[in-house]
Amino acid sequence: MKGLNIVGCDLVEVSPPYDTSGNTALTAADLLYEMLCVLPGVKSR
Repeated sequence: MKGLNIVGCDLVEVSPPYDTSGNTALTAADLLYEMLCVLPGVKSR
């Protein structure tokens, strides 16, 4: 997501009772991490 002109982000819902494999929660965590890393002043690794 580096290089994109993102002006806002939102992670709406993850429901652990319906996510028996854990894939949705893992994907949500990855997306949230990526969204936070593109905020101004955050250095990427």
